[in-house]
Amino acid sequence: MSAPAVPSVLFVCVHNAGRSQMAAAFLTHLAAGRVQVRSAGSAPADAVNPAVVEAMREVGIDISAETPKVLTVEAVQSSDVVITMGCGDACPYFPGKRYLDWTLDDPAGQGVEAVRPIRDGIEQRIRGLLAELGVPVAV
Repeated sequence: MSAPAVPSVLFVCVHNAGRSQMAAAFLTHLAAGRVQVRSAGSAPADAVNPAVVEAMREVGIDISAETPKVLTVEAVQSSDVVITMGCGDACPYFPGKRYLDWTLDDPAGQGVEAVRPIRDGIEQRIRGLLAELGVPVAV
């Protein structure tokens, strides 16, 4: 009997500098290797939002080394679940993929105080996603 396939999740937002980075970091942290995690942006920024880095550091997750990545067709095709966050029509669509759209405030240009509730909302959604995928939370 073969081991079950590891589910793969792709988080997409416009700049890949805030919401998708936080979501990918939480999923990586909470799934502890039991989910393949990617994030990308339809128009990636030059760097991850410093307020997002700080907000994640507050919960013990270091994303300071992450860099925004461009969204590719291959990334979408190789993912089981594609979670979009405000990229609208810029996100490519492939039949047979599971798409979720998470409506979240954009942390761009916001201070860490404004980023915290977005971060906390993303963590709750990630915990729910893990439950749906049947993957236990590692921490």
